[in-house]
Amino acid sequence: MIKQKIKSGVKCFVLFLIVAIIGILSYVSFALPDVGEPEDIKVEITPTRIERGSYLANSVASCTDCHSERDWNKFAGPLVEGSIGKGGEEFNQEFGFPGKFYAKNITPFALKNWTDGEILRAVAAGVNKDGKALFPLMPHPNFGKLDREDLYSIIAYLRTLVPIENVVPESDPDFPMNFIINTIPQKPAFTKIPDPADQVKYGAYMFTAASCGDCHTKKIDGTPVEGMHLAGGFEFQMPRGGTARSANITPDKETGIGSWTEEAFVQRFKIYSDSAYKPIEVKDGEFNTIMPWTRYTTMKTEDLKAIYAYLRTVKPVKNQVTKFSGE
Repeated sequence: MIKQKIKSGVKCFVLFLIVAIIGILSYVSFALPDVGEPEDIKVEITPTRIERGSYLANSVASCTDCHSERDWNKFAGPLVEGSIGKGGEEFNQEFGFPGKFYAKNITPFALKNWTDGEILRAVAAGVNKDGKALFPLMPHPNFGKLDREDLYSIIAYLRTLVPIENVVPESDPDFPMNFIINTIPQKPAFTKIPDPADQVKYGAYMFTAASCGDCHTKKIDGTPVEGMHLAGGFEFQMPRGGTARSANITPDKETGIGSWTEEAFVQRFKIYSDSAYKPIEVKDGEFNTIMPWTRYTTMKTEDLKAIYAYLRTVKPVKNQVTKFSGE
């Protein structure tokens, strides 16, 4: 009798557990993401917004870096002329991603039927026109913390891109990311651009806009390693062979940038803007980097100085990084 009660209890528990799991998965699949409807807005396209949007999309947030074609035959993968915004780059399991994710076409060819509110929701909350969650390879958690006006400027700029006819495949996350992805989008928490006179706060804002932390913090299965914030070591399998790793950008004097002067930091970016600089050819398995130096080199000097000032305030972490390993 007791054994039968135990078996009956176990069966009831297993049944309850199955029902609970089905209920949770159903909720995650059909009720999420829940960030609200797209706003009913119309962004006025002005020269000021286009200029600011171009600067942010190309030099800071670097939207055009992922949403264009890069030439990996050359150092730092400069953009291929005529490919701005066409999308199509694949980020898959070979590069450590939980599925196949594709950078979307963000030219007017693909966005012509999107409202400004739908674009804003995608960029700032991670939900597309059809209500589907976007993998945070596009760092919408960061963009949702920016000034609304900056995002309006990016939208205005995107509307001016040359339309490129390029149909991009739908992303295909692996299990369980196909469920987890629906829990990631959050309603944006817009802020205001800090006064540039407050260099550290302004630098933190520009740092967020550039999503520096996403690449310069090591992750395991997509989760940042505790105590390794900005200490580098995030691995990238390069298209032509070899493994590149992000640098330690904490103010640790031995393994980070603690011994760098402001001038040295700025110059590290600006050497690629010299008119004499030409991207060098790179062979299979030779040193290369995912860092889009040819884009970030166009960042304003005062913005680079502000980011440097902010980085001086973060916790130093000792972590020696081997920047590249061949095949």
